[in-house]
Amino acid sequence: MLAKIYEQNPSEKELQRVVDVLERDEIIIYPTDSVYAFGCSLRSPKAIERLRRIRGKSEEKFTVVFENIAQVAEYCRVDNAVFRILKRNLPGPFTFVLAASARIPDKALERRRTIGVRIPASPVARAVVGALGCPMITTSVKDDDQVVEYTTDPELIHERYGREVALVIDGGIGDNVPTTVVDLTGDGPEILREGKGELQ
Repeated sequence: MLAKIYEQNPSEKELQRVVDVLERDEIIIYPTDSVYAFGCSLRSPKAIERLRRIRGKSEEKFTVVFENIAQVAEYCRVDNAVFRILKRNLPGPFTFVLAASARIPDKALERRRTIGVRIPASPVARAVVGALGCPMITTSVKDDDQVVEYTTDPELIHERYGREVALVIDGGIGDNVPTTVVDLTGDGPEILREGKGELQ
């Protein structure tokens, strides 16, 4: 199923369709401010397990998409210094590695005590999380092509993954530059991967 959702005033009816799918323990593909990504509800162990199978042997870890910083603080340890960095840079094309609280399911942590945190600048991604009422577990849609790392066309993504996921959100052509990954669990910010975002 392919659902067109526009960044300006995302349709409440379409968003509800997406939420219904996520609440049935299904997986979606949705646009972010960097690349297209798989997503499922944080509350669905069954969907998280299926997402692990789809991801396969990829080195990429799961991250969690939040609606806002207040929601991040419910699931991760956020002190004043971390809060200031998040506030300066989010929403935006960053993945911040934070210490996870007990509210993040073990299935998502995969034997780690930290988790990557995203608040995309994409209104569609944030609207989905807001309508769902809880964060989403997510991982990037990679391309099989060794040269082109990320697939950017939602119709091609639907052709490739339409049988593995319940719904693909068409938010237009995506980017092919991933997020900048920043570790905030040490004494100061450490950039683990240079990507689309420039740290402020």
